[in-house]
Amino acid sequence: MGHDFIPTFWGTKDLDKFFVGFDDQFARLQKLHEDVTKNIPNYPPYNIKKVDDNHYTIEIAVAGFGQQDIDIEMADGKLVVRGNVKTTEPEDNFLFKGIANRAFTRAFVLNDEVEVRDAEILNGMLKIVLERLIPETKKPKKIEVRSRSEKKLLTEGEKNEISELL
Repeated sequence: MGHDFIPTFWGTKDLDKFFVGFDDQFARLQKLHEDVTKNIPNYPPYNIKKVDDNHYTIEIAVAGFGQQDIDIEMADGKLVVRGNVKTTEPEDNFLFKGIANRAFTRAFVLNDEVEVRDAEILNGMLKIVLERLIPETKKPKKIEVRSRSEKKLLTEGEKNEISELL
């Protein structure tokens, strides 16, 4: 499998030097890129806003759709938004029909750390609020550097902490 998704100015050889253990993620990104770019729909239009480092908002223009017509599902790291208007109005009553109330499906791939916090429809806009939750294990922490010349006996708790780090 090639690394077509990776920019051409980065050689895969160069990436392997710096990103140890990321080869699965690069392969996953490549597959995702191939899947998503096959059929890129342009309906309905949407925005993705970065509010701050850990908060995002997806806005989808869903004029004519009600709360009961929208279905939002999160599965396998993929956020899928579906819309389907059930109309009982006969088609022959229109002189001109320029508003497309056609069904749609929009899919967004979310990072493992991103969760959906809220979703609401207001004035024809569906807003989906996302938040990145950083686990404690991935937050930066200070590591104390000790000198070998120091003769200090470790307590049992410190011994366990060091063995976990190694």
